[in-house]
Amino acid sequence: MQTFTLSNGLQVPAIGFGTYKAVQGEDIAVIRMAIDAGYRYFDTASFYGTESFIGEAIRQSSIPRQEFFIASKLWKTEMGYKETRAAFQRTLEALRTDYLDVYMIHWPLPTVNCSDWKELDHETWRAMEELCQEGKIRALGVSNFLPHHLDNIIQRGTVMPVVAQLEFHPGYTQGTAVRYCQDHNIRVQAWSPIGRGRVLTDPLIMELAEKYGATPAQICLRFALQEGVMPLPKASSSERMRENMDCLFFCIEKEDLWRLETMPPVGWSGEHPDRERYFPS
Repeated sequence: MQTFTLSNGLQVPAIGFGTYKAVQGEDIAVIRMAIDAGYRYFDTASFYGTESFIGEAIRQSSIPRQEFFIASKLWKTEMGYKETRAAFQRTLEALRTDYLDVYMIHWPLPTVNCSDWKELDHETWRAMEELCQEGKIRALGVSNFLPHHLDNIIQRGTVMPVVAQLEFHPGYTQGTAVRYCQDHNIRVQAWSPIGRGRVLTDPLIMELAEKYGATPAQICLRFALQEGVMPLPKASSSERMRENMDCLFFCIEKEDLWRLETMPPVGWSGEHPDRERYFPS
């Protein structure tokens, strides 16, 4: 398995498993399948409701906790100094662990009209820094932060974020935000790295899948890796999980990378940290 080394020296798998809507009811089968398929990096969040299922699946696997990388995020309603420390404790209890590998702020603004978000982010980050210094978190990060949000953290904080999650896939690459992160040695992680069905059926994606003997999803994941971005794909079947892991057997040529980087906009979720959710017609 290819790995990435984060700026604080932590080495992580190059592909993680996203767990948003990954569990139906009380069934942890999907998480168990992902472990059996070889995934060791699991991305969750208090909002996802999957923390307890990951904790139980890891327990049942009998694989030592230290062989896993668990990342979680605090939700918009959990921001603030005291609230963050309390939310973190709830996350530890749900995951049945005494430390997290990565802890993130899920969104920079609790609401789009929040006027004091800079101070709220700072106080939230201050609590996370303390938890990191106490040895309870190995690395800090953010999710859905754009450069102006990140700059507030970097300028006022004492611990640098080492990861930043962004929606990233062919047709929605957020070039400015990605470049900002890379300039500051922050590893970008891609949520929705295959961009839903609209991306997978795009003519360019299908053309390249045929050219390289890969699936459309593998084209998207390989694209992310060659852009230096760590993808966090989701899947519900063992076959798809293994396909997503097996995207290193080919290399996308430079000209095709340019074509993917300059695709017309497609597959955007409609989520933006500074705007109300957009629902495309």
